[in-house]
Amino acid sequence: MKDYFVGFTRRLVVAAGLPSPPAPISHGLRLYCSPAATAASSPPANDKLFVAGLSWSVDEKSLKDAFSEFGQVTEVRIMYDKDTGRTRGFGFVYFSKEEEARSAKDAMDGKAFLGRPLRISFALEKTRSTPAVVPRLRSSISYPRRDH
Repeated sequence: MKDYFVGFTRRLVVAAGLPSPPAPISHGLRLYCSPAATAASSPPANDKLFVAGLSWSVDEKSLKDAFSEFGQVTEVRIMYDKDTGRTRGFGFVYFSKEEEARSAKDAMDGKAFLGRPLRISFALEKTRSTPAVVPRLRSSISYPRRDH
């Protein structure tokens, strides 16, 4: 039996793996479902780590120093807010080998760094995708047109 994640939104209806589309819910909300996240749905291992939970005081040097004990760090990128100049709380750490990235992920995930716990996963490759077309559900009730 599959598990499903259920959430609500005002704009979009998606029914993944359900026998029939969900019905509208009061106040303009619609139900959408998608398969629950599993270990199989996590990104495949690679040499690039996504690091979240970074402190505003972090810089590239301190992040590189923290991860260098697990192997050769080839690059560190921290994402900054263009308006404030502060970090957006996440970045990427690149290793020369996948095994080094794996050991760093296993050791550092959940550990405190500069006062905040890190959340680490293998990074996804950046891809360009085509826009998704999601059909709108129509109500089975039709209302007569009002001509003025």
